[in-house]
Amino acid sequence: MTLASPPPALLEALRASGLTVADRVSDRLAAAHDGSPYRLVPAAVVRARSADDVATVVAQARASGSSVTFRSGGTSLSGQAGSTGVIVDTRRAFRQITILDDGVAVRTGPGATVRQVNARLARHGRKLGPDPASEVACTIGGVIANNSSGMACGIRDNAYRTLDSMELILPSGTTIDTSDPHVDRLLEAREPGIHAGLLRLRDRIRGNPTSVATVRRLHSIKNTMGYGLNSFLDHDRSVDILEHLIVGSEGTLAFVASATFRTVPIRAHAATGLLVFDNLQDATSALPAIVDMGFATVELLDTASLRVAQSDPETTAELRALHLDAHAALLVEFQEASADDLRRRVDTAHASLAHHALPVPALIDTDPDRRARLWRIRKGLFTAVAGSRPSGTTALLEDVAVPVDQLYSLCTGLVALFATHGYDDGVIFGHAKDGNIHFMITERFDEPRSMERYSRFTDDVVDLVLRHGGTLKAEHGTGRMMAPFLRRQVGDELYDVMCEIKRLIDPSGVLNPGVLISEDPQAHLRNLKVAPQVEPEVDRCVECGYCEPACPSSDLTLTPRERIALRREAAQASEAQDLTLLRALEAEYRYDGVETCAVDGMCQTACPVLINTGDLVRRLRQEAATPAAERIGRLAAVHWDTATRSASVALSVAGALPSAISTAMSEVGRAALGRDVVPRYTGDLPAGGTRRLPITDTDAEAVYFSSCTTTMFAPEASGLGVRDAFLTLCARAGVALAAPPEIGDLCCGTPWKSKGLVSGYHAMRDRVSLVLVEATDGGRIPVVCDAASCSEGLELLLDAADAGGVRAIDAVAFTAERILPSLQVKEILGSLALHPTCSSTRMSLNEAVEKVAERVARHVSIADDWQCCAFAGDRGMLHPELTESATRAEAAEVMSRRYDAYASVNRTCEIALSRATGQPYRHLLEILEQVTR
Repeated sequence: MTLASPPPALLEALRASGLTVADRVSDRLAAAHDGSPYRLVPAAVVRARSADDVATVVAQARASGSSVTFRSGGTSLSGQAGSTGVIVDTRRAFRQITILDDGVAVRTGPGATVRQVNARLARHGRKLGPDPASEVACTIGGVIANNSSGMACGIRDNAYRTLDSMELILPSGTTIDTSDPHVDRLLEAREPGIHAGLLRLRDRIRGNPTSVATVRRLHSIKNTMGYGLNSFLDHDRSVDILEHLIVGSEGTLAFVASATFRTVPIRAHAATGLLVFDNLQDATSALPAIVDMGFATVELLDTASLRVAQSDPETTAELRALHLDAHAALLVEFQEASADDLRRRVDTAHASLAHHALPVPALIDTDPDRRARLWRIRKGLFTAVAGSRPSGTTALLEDVAVPVDQLYSLCTGLVALFATHGYDDGVIFGHAKDGNIHFMITERFDEPRSMERYSRFTDDVVDLVLRHGGTLKAEHGTGRMMAPFLRRQVGDELYDVMCEIKRLIDPSGVLNPGVLISEDPQAHLRNLKVAPQVEPEVDRCVECGYCEPACPSSDLTLTPRERIALRREAAQASEAQDLTLLRALEAEYRYDGVETCAVDGMCQTACPVLINTGDLVRRLRQEAATPAAERIGRLAAVHWDTATRSASVALSVAGALPSAISTAMSEVGRAALGRDVVPRYTGDLPAGGTRRLPITDTDAEAVYFSSCTTTMFAPEASGLGVRDAFLTLCARAGVALAAPPEIGDLCCGTPWKSKGLVSGYHAMRDRVSLVLVEATDGGRIPVVCDAASCSEGLELLLDAADAGGVRAIDAVAFTAERILPSLQVKEILGSLALHPTCSSTRMSLNEAVEKVAERVARHVSIADDWQCCAFAGDRGMLHPELTESATRAEAAEVMSRRYDAYASVNRTCEIALSRATGQPYRHLLEILEQVTR
């Protein structure tokens, strides 16, 4: 278990070059985990900021005899994103996206996710051709490295076919921009060996009829095994061959600093349906007829997949009601340019499907909720299945492709192999229209017998797929998982061509060795993960990485996946009694894993198995809480009115003093008591607010639960504050409110819950539930709260207290439904920059937020780079660096133009965005009050 030290000379050389090098044990072990079943611990992680940085890393690694692996999203499933050499993190600095020709093309860096690119293209009615299910997290770098395709694009609109140009850095350090009209001559001048060698290999392949036939056959279906030798048949110039060889090369030939893609039009009108068949044979037999109906996507789900889908709380009613036996299903979707075209397609399909004996009547419709539920089933299937695996096992997802007429035979053969080898939990799903299926098994890799079983199973799968004329990797790349079998798929001659390509372009073998090409017949069985049991909140994590783009601390310290991976590493160190490693991990985790987690729960919104890593962090904070901290927390809960007014006075006093003095005083306190205890004062913090007071009205329609942040923080100088604004709006609409006499002492409980202070939370929970049951007359009227995070906290508190049916509603939702119809806008704004919050997102409140926003401004703008601001109660004062990191991209986008107003729906988020942009963010209801005066 002992972790080998990285080579000191290499680290010294990297740092001397001005690179940002992360080589702590937690940095290295966090980077040892990706979406694949492999674990390789790198010597160091370099956070590259530019293409020049990348070239420097490659040069230093080559000089020291080390290797370089490029890593961005880390969603790779075949082991191509891991390394024992230097990992270059391209996720943090290569996110530039430039829309070209009104969206006909897009130029982007390797760190941008597919979803981020598509979000910008959407306003132009365009999208990327590749449409992988992991679009939320997979990046352009990975799309190119693995020649990504997806559910609808097939082999027509994949990365290879839609690539227009790229800027790449060769292992020698040579930079090539293939958009340059003279680039082929430049390549010949700068890299004459590569230029001539590629022409020689082109002629070698073209001159061998067997090679030509094999390449044509293998690339007539989805195929990501080995290098894309179709480049030699599709292109004549060396530079064009090189450019297309890079696609699917898994980081073994060059670094792609940016790429330009031709985009495809969005067919905005869609209808989706789930066609259920009695068995797999009926489903696959129906494929030709169903493909002829013109569906854009046809996704296969076997019985095991359907069983998992049934357990999803968001599944459709008809699937939940189905009594599963041997059923299989096809998830189908039409995508058309107009509503009339779609209607004709659907009508024709329903008429044709009436002739099929389906146990559930076919329903292909446009209902957005039902469509979303169906796609949630498919897109989250791998992680949902893997998430339900037995604790201690590792999930393995393979993908293969065969000619469509071989699909049923392949599937039945796989089912037989599951039974032969005892993989009773094996599932099959995938892109049926393309003959491309995924299958998943779970295995324990800490037992020799299990390793032997997995080895025998893999050998049998290879035989099965090749016997059916298929490819061993259709989408996920060769990686380490199938590298030992590449020769068997392509034959000796073409395998030798692939080896020559590697020697020609990367003669020192510095880029990603062991990936795609390997002479080790056991490479796929080495460095496999073991999965020690960890906390139940996160134990089912499959390390897919979907959570990472949603995490506000991802650019500062750790992502949710990395937090979980390091808990697993700590568990292994503890089991191995490696106390030195364990202590190092625990020490580094304190800040990276615990103190800088916003516990905002946004990771759960992206996680297919609904893991909220904040639950883990709250547990760890609870376990670390001292008896003294618990006593102080409970004391504050009992005297909350006094505590909040004291905080208000402290802010006002600090604001009255010279900023340098207040800041220095806070730093002294932080040094003495701890950075996670004493807030850091900064001059941009507001003064203290005013005390919350009771409201008496026997005709009240709702109980008003004003957030204690209105006491702690004064509003922006230009606004009333949300409390006065909401009261004014209610008065204009004739809505009566009440607030209990104890309102000053009430809180949603989040301050204690987020810090793991159990006794204080329980004290507040009990008091709030008791008061609100009485104030609402046992739940007869709702409780309305004026800060989104507090609304969410209050909702959770009331659920935990089983508070007699008392309902908590956010003030924006209450306004949208009850008040807005009674208001008249007097002076609508031209533009509004709007920042939704993590809580408004988690509570599905954003529809109401946007409804109100659209009444106050003609143009409402939500930044493409919006994410949780990470202020998280007091986290933005304890660790302002966290909020600065989380808001950096959004702030840059907002500051690129001027708006008439800036709004959010939570006071601390308003503070965070005001700090980041220099603009006065106010609560949305304050702006609504302004335009309806």
